[in-house]
Amino acid sequence: MNVRLSVAVYRVVFAAFFLSIFLKPALVRAEGFGPFPVRNFQPFQQLVLSVPGDRAAVVRPGTVDVRLELAETASIYNDATPSINVAVKFETLRSGLFLRYGATEKLELGLEVPVLYRYQGFMNGAITAVERATTGLNPAQAAFSNTNFLFNVTRNRQTIMDGGPGAMGLGDTTLMSKYQLLTEGAVMPAVSLRGAVKLPTGDQPGFFGSGSPDFGLGLAAEKLVAGRWLLYANMTGVVPTGTIAGFGLRPTFSGLAAVEYLWSENLSITTHFNYYSSPFSGTGSPVLDQSVTESVLGFSYRVAPQFLWQVYGVENLDFITGSAADFTLSTLFTYRFESDSRR
Repeated sequence: MNVRLSVAVYRVVFAAFFLSIFLKPALVRAEGFGPFPVRNFQPFQQLVLSVPGDRAAVVRPGTVDVRLELAETASIYNDATPSINVAVKFETLRSGLFLRYGATEKLELGLEVPVLYRYQGFMNGAITAVERATTGLNPAQAAFSNTNFLFNVTRNRQTIMDGGPGAMGLGDTTLMSKYQLLTEGAVMPAVSLRGAVKLPTGDQPGFFGSGSPDFGLGLAAEKLVAGRWLLYANMTGVVPTGTIAGFGLRPTFSGLAAVEYLWSENLSITTHFNYYSSPFSGTGSPVLDQSVTESVLGFSYRVAPQFLWQVYGVENLDFITGSAADFTLSTLFTYRFESDSRR
């Protein structure tokens, strides 16, 4: 979708942005919160490792971050080719518990364990109303207007993926590390090397996991500009192993470019552009084979010195049609434990 459920959220965030032009609270310290931990939420492509967005700076030694993310993703596809038929209409609630630890001045370690719940969801009515008021119903939405839940993928008329509403399963666990290569200077940005390994802990029969490990490596960079603006960039390559539903997998590349505006020490507004190549190739279905391009917009608010609240929406840009999830709305809560000497 292009201008749908996220329109209302975007208006609120942009209003705060434009107000910031006229009212600029003084910053006690120009430190951003970083890009949102967005990944590829496309229901099939997310079975392969997708390293979340992150900043280049590492947390201080001895610091422990505990983060809970709730991401609701609406997916709808109606794709029929001579060999593949993809009929999907459901929402997925991804609940991720993320732990991050500052091992040294330059090394950070992380662990994420997700749980996924696939059901009919609650965003369809709002998405349909916004579509009718703006761009009109997309073909898949119109075709499945009387259907609450649908999950069926066939190949040569044989079912290879399916499921019913109310399915819940453990996802694949991800181990992550980040080593800061460069510290930010007057001209040079901060740069870190990132690594990730996906462990096959997920429910493979329920299509919540791939059943095989994946390996990722990439770079993250960030730079403060003009006192209130922070620029971020992530680039990551992933080598998946195994197969999914009988389809072979290929290496993927993802990229992120983000801008964060510091409204105050405790509030910021951030926008992204994200790109993800597909791990599938030659299946005959655009839903599986095509890459994903998306925009992200949201805010970060420090509720207390150690407690951060974030909200963001992910919108399908449709630069490459037929592949991205319809819309994702996410909220995150992060609590930071620090030694008394670091507070």
